[in-house]
Amino acid sequence: MKKLKLFSYSFLVIAMLMMACHEKRNELVDSWKITAVEAKTTLSDSVKNEILTKGTLTFTKDGHVNGFLESEINDGTYALTKKGKNLVIKDETGTPYPFESDISDDEVILVSDKMKLTLTKK
Repeated sequence: MKKLKLFSYSFLVIAMLMMACHEKRNELVDSWKITAVEAKTTLSDSVKNEILTKGTLTFTKDGHVNGFLESEINDGTYALTKKGKNLVIKDETGTPYPFESDISDDEVILVSDKMKLTLTKK
């Protein structure tokens, strides 16, 4: 009986964690425009302007992402971890772009070692 209770409790905790990540994924699924770039390291004005001009990301329910960060991303993938607080975007070659993320209904903030990006829904 004790093992059954432990198993049930473990299952409940895992289900709650999965739902938290799934909820953030649902908030992320949409098209986003980069509206602000704050450099943490040296970033030329031309690169910053290019990110602001071309910067968009479209996230799909099946875990794919397309758009432009520092370069074009076609058929990339993304994964949310730590209850939606970490986002890893991989481009089509598998290059990872890890971010700390803060996701709400109408704004996404992505923080990496190089920069902080603010995105708003298109």
